[in-house]
Amino acid sequence: MTASQIDLSFPPSWRAEILAARPLILPTRHFVYPKEVEEVERGALEVMIHPRAPNDPFLATCALGFRDPAVPTGIWSMPHPDSICAVAGGYAYIFDTSAPERFTMLPFRPVLQVLPAPGVNLLLFIGNRAILAWGAHGEAWQSPKLSDEGLSLREIRNGQLQGMGWNMITDRETPFLLDLRTGQLMKP
Repeated sequence: MTASQIDLSFPPSWRAEILAARPLILPTRHFVYPKEVEEVERGALEVMIHPRAPNDPFLATCALGFRDPAVPTGIWSMPHPDSICAVAGGYAYIFDTSAPERFTMLPFRPVLQVLPAPGVNLLLFIGNRAILAWGAHGEAWQSPKLSDEGLSLREIRNGQLQGMGWNMITDRETPFLLDLRTGQLMKP
């Protein structure tokens, strides 16, 4: 697994630290994501989160997806300052630090890249075939299929994402241009 990363591209209302291991004495508040999981301890991402006052800190234990250096692990701030995204081996969890029992596990398994787009106030989750965007009020959009297997991103400029996706029928990389405000394809 790759080293954990911390990205605070959006201003958070919380503080967090990634722990090397679960503490021997658990804090009063401890949440496991997802709730129904076997062997969550094996490779889990352990994050101590200090929400804005007056809430007590809590430990978030996030089940590991894949032990592969190609998938991300870490924490990201979100467009909503009370939300946090934790990714453990490509499994992405978003939860509200003021009410950590409320969480969403993203459907992309694995998420291959997490890309902040502060200019359009979105956090982008890149999968094998599509992109999912999360804004201040939750899921903003999911792109149409952009590739049959694997995306490469070029740049974000003027609210547009340029990239390439592999087309199985033509056996070629095909360019795409995605409007980040709507998630719709545009002509490249």
